[in-house]
Amino acid sequence: MVCQALVSSDTLEWERTQLWALTFKLIRKIIGGVDYKGVRDLLKAVLDKIQTVPNFMSSAVVQQLLAAREVLLRKRLCCLPQEGGQSPLLGSLISDFVDSFRPTARINSICGRCSLLPVVNNSGAICNSWKLDPSTLRFPLRGMLPYDKDLFEPQTGLLRYVLEQPYSRDMVCNMLGLNKQHKQRCPVLEDQLVDLVVYAMERSETEEQFDDGGTSQLLWQHLSSQLIFFVLFQFASFPHMVLSLHQKLAGRGLIKGRDHLMWVLLQFISGSIQKNALADFLPVMKLFDLLYPEKECIPVPDINKPQSTHAFAMTCIWIHLNRKAQNDNSKLQIPIPHSLKLHHEFLQQSLRNKSLPMTDYKIALLCNAYSTNSECFTLPMGVLVETIYGNGSMRITLPGTNCMASGSVTPLPMNLLDSLTVHAKMSLIHSIATRVIKLAHAKSSLALAPALVETYSRLLVYMEIESLGIKGFISQLLPNVFKSHAWGILHTLLEMFSYRMHHIQPHYRVQLLSHLHSLAAVPQTNQNQLHLCVESTALRLITALGSSEVQPQFTRFLNDPKTVLSAESEELNRALILTLARATHVTDFFTGSDSIQGTWCKDILQTIMNFTPHNWASHTLSCFPAPLQAFFKQNNVPQESRFNLKKNVEEEYRKWKSMTVENDIITHFSMQGSPPLFLCLLWKMLLETDHINQIGFRVLERIGARALVAHVRTFADFLVYEFSTSAGGQQLNKCIEILNDMVWKYNIVTLDRLILCLAMRSHEGNEAQVCYFIIQLLLLKPNDFRNRVSDFLKENAPEHWLQSDWHTKHMTYHKVTHTHTHSLLHANNTGLFPRSVQTPAHRRIHSSTQSDSFQNRPVTYLYNTLHYYERHLRDRTNLKRKLVHAIMSSLKDNRMPGWCLSETYLKCGMNPREDSVWIPDDTYYWPFPNCDWRFNEFPNPAAHALHVTCVELMALAVPGKDVGNALLNVVLKSQPLVPRENITAWMNAIGLVITALPEPYWIVLHDRIVSVISSAVLSSEMEWVGYPFQLLDFTACHRSYSEMHCSYILALAHAVWHHSSIGQLSLIPKFLSEVLKPIVKTEFQLLYVYHLVGPFLQRFQQERTRCMLEIGVAFYEMLQAVDQHSKHLAYMDPICDFLYHIKYMFTGDSVKDQVTHTHTHTHTLWIHESAAEQHEDESGCVCVSPSGKNRFYQLSISSHRK
Repeated sequence: MVCQALVSSDTLEWERTQLWALTFKLIRKIIGGVDYKGVRDLLKAVLDKIQTVPNFMSSAVVQQLLAAREVLLRKRLCCLPQEGGQSPLLGSLISDFVDSFRPTARINSICGRCSLLPVVNNSGAICNSWKLDPSTLRFPLRGMLPYDKDLFEPQTGLLRYVLEQPYSRDMVCNMLGLNKQHKQRCPVLEDQLVDLVVYAMERSETEEQFDDGGTSQLLWQHLSSQLIFFVLFQFASFPHMVLSLHQKLAGRGLIKGRDHLMWVLLQFISGSIQKNALADFLPVMKLFDLLYPEKECIPVPDINKPQSTHAFAMTCIWIHLNRKAQNDNSKLQIPIPHSLKLHHEFLQQSLRNKSLPMTDYKIALLCNAYSTNSECFTLPMGVLVETIYGNGSMRITLPGTNCMASGSVTPLPMNLLDSLTVHAKMSLIHSIATRVIKLAHAKSSLALAPALVETYSRLLVYMEIESLGIKGFISQLLPNVFKSHAWGILHTLLEMFSYRMHHIQPHYRVQLLSHLHSLAAVPQTNQNQLHLCVESTALRLITALGSSEVQPQFTRFLNDPKTVLSAESEELNRALILTLARATHVTDFFTGSDSIQGTWCKDILQTIMNFTPHNWASHTLSCFPAPLQAFFKQNNVPQESRFNLKKNVEEEYRKWKSMTVENDIITHFSMQGSPPLFLCLLWKMLLETDHINQIGFRVLERIGARALVAHVRTFADFLVYEFSTSAGGQQLNKCIEILNDMVWKYNIVTLDRLILCLAMRSHEGNEAQVCYFIIQLLLLKPNDFRNRVSDFLKENAPEHWLQSDWHTKHMTYHKVTHTHTHSLLHANNTGLFPRSVQTPAHRRIHSSTQSDSFQNRPVTYLYNTLHYYERHLRDRTNLKRKLVHAIMSSLKDNRMPGWCLSETYLKCGMNPREDSVWIPDDTYYWPFPNCDWRFNEFPNPAAHALHVTCVELMALAVPGKDVGNALLNVVLKSQPLVPRENITAWMNAIGLVITALPEPYWIVLHDRIVSVISSAVLSSEMEWVGYPFQLLDFTACHRSYSEMHCSYILALAHAVWHHSSIGQLSLIPKFLSEVLKPIVKTEFQLLYVYHLVGPFLQRFQQERTRCMLEIGVAFYEMLQAVDQHSKHLAYMDPICDFLYHIKYMFTGDSVKDQVTHTHTHTHTLWIHESAAEQHEDESGCVCVSPSGKNRFYQLSISSHRK
């Protein structure tokens, strides 16, 4: 308090020489007794006072500065602000002090962090590693440390890279902490959006012009979607962006992309101009003056080409601005520019023509130009609507009994929909949704027109109309249809969602799943087809959840998990458990844990077991992560023996044969609570009489679709028993024939329902083999079924969005087969294979036909299967090859060459009949054709490349550890194809790939780290040639060609761990305590370990605090071991600084009790913030001197050393 009062006194002025000198002399004597936190505050006050000394001073004030300098030299320096005195007398003192903390900053820095980039929509992209300050775009660095300059720079490259990726808006919001509920302008985001537009203009300038817009067309589409989203939620300001664009394009002469730019701006203007001031949009006219310098009229483009709508974009903007000015009675009306007159006259003339053909893009032009003018907009939009609704009088037949629909069958093509502005698309989708709701309310017997359904599904792919699109579909359309009990329409909409939707955000999918579980309990849905459709849609929603999506979505329902679980369907709940097992395995969520206690999914699993108690077969359970295994072993459910099942069936069948009164028979066998054995009785009936009487069908009707599922489960168990005990030969053939008759002839149970139940039962040993034998028979034995699948594939392609005659081909197929088999065609996509590789999985592989070409996620299927079953597939290389071959071969006719597997692998590694094993050399491990990512399996090129690369690597006939080492060697062995200037980019790619692979692939990095730490460079007591903190600075050393192997490993480890999930990182504490701690004996080894792990403490604190505390304890224990082994510690100050940083930034006193225990017969180095050993110097000043520097740390020596 005395020192503070002295320094803050108004009378302490540098002009008062004697008072200044005496004051600081007094402070110098007192300061030794001040605690270090007080010293920190006092230091700041002293530096502020020194700042009052002018920069240009005379020699008369030198003595004042020297007096202050003596205080600084004698102070226990603990925390120095970045600013300091400007005098040369103090500059070196302060800069030396700041430089003394650079080792601490280096230990806390990720090597090459500014060059590391994520893959959007990958599991590693949703962690805290990529967060940036929303005002500066800087990394959120902890502590006031002198980090390298590039870490303080705005990370514009990182944000821009993410912005460029399709479907990246959620990640951008996560990176910048933007919340749609809070409107907050983000200028740095604005700047990057503008720079992206400028980049697109530059690309258009150098690109050859094509009718479809060229390769930059996808970029412009993406930019349009991004701009609408970020401006709509007020994260970016439209007028500010336009003015910035004008400034950055001025004088550049970039005009080839001007039509695309105006098309992007038109998207926002047409949809928002009615709700905003005209002045917000007038800056666009400045852009027009810059980009359209023509004095003569611009000719009208060929309106038969889709790009004509872009050429008209500027004219459409002027029409919207003019309309707004007229409505507002504004004086800001702008006459039509002379260069646009021909375009304007063409639009006006077209508007007068009441007959608009669908053969060109005239309708799209009129919709775009007049969407804010209801008088003019009605005509072109009416034509579009009538095209997909039909004229109201024409009817067409659909498969089924007396099933009719409106007569329109040809949907609007994607080229036309792409040519409509967002405002026009919103009007169209609103019209469709209103029409569907109106039909539902009217209880119309007409089914939805095929053209309407297909067009609606295509419109739902546009993220920029999300509010009226998928959000309206989930929260308004489906509830209204359900409320009206329009079951036919509901069935159609659910099938559309299952087979036509792409890239739906996970929270919408989980919301729909919750709706479906509620819907399944309603009595009106107790109909065979509708109940099957509801359950099938729910099944696809569950199994399609990405591994990184499962935890974030289901943790939203922890307070009431019942809403996302089925109260009745054991199959759906089993599918969810399989999805949980797969997701927690792929993301390594449970790594290092053996118990489910305290985890996010415990309540979900417990609720499932309360709803639908069940067991898992031992071979399936062995594939589960350890905590899930432990849970199901603790919650074991007794099973009925197969012998008792057989006995009960025989007894019920005797009752069936003995009863004669029809009503009594129906009542007895359909009674609620009676054993679900009726399908077993029908089986017995067919086995003995070869037919089923009508009473049997009446019993099935009385049982109902919902209750029949339990009968199917029992029947599945009974079938396995029957086939297991069959004598073979004629009896087996008879069983097969009866089973197929129940499916195809009598329609008692559907194929997909029966296969699903069979696949989900928990059979052991031989019974499991028999179960999959039955599945194989159901899929492959009936020639009729195989022929139907083959006929369907001949005439249809999976690219439904490109087809205009889907309905015609569909009806032609049904006329030939006389049945509705739409759901059957997808039976092999219900997740049969991911049950257990221990069972004969090759049956699933051999059953793969060309129908796999209709899998909408084939690469994901392969990735999940190879990843999840890696441990079981290690020694079954032939099986892996056959699986990849079966899936990829079915897709070769529908994909461009090189879309997935490398040419080298296709040539050498994918021949399933080749006996010799191909082992690639090091030159193989090097990291594709463009496509419309809206309909692709993956949302962007990087995500596609990552998954197909991982599939190919996992399919190699090479152990995972060898593949992992080969990937590391790409940079560690200085391959000639890796340019030195791009080394961190290659490390980034390796980090992305290796962390997306199973544990055996990436755990080899730990072996490399052990090898380096055990090497003579780090383990010897010899002096290093250079300062260790410089030698471990990979970036600086690499630039000067002075890098060492240990710094390469350090940088590579940082790249890998930066991309790792928190589950993967959670192995680090165990790695430190069990593997590294026993071998760390020297100071160099200790510093290397600190460099390795130090940068990730912040992430551990945010995502898994327990691991952070364990690492803190391991750091102190290693320090103890080094202190015991070393005679002298040369770098005690940086070590103390680093551990102090850990305490005050991360651990606090949480590890104090664990690291301050007493050790006898050893000498231990501990760092405390408590009172230090004090002594008086020759001047009588109290100070601390545990090392060369005057620090506040205490060197506490045990009694043995004393």
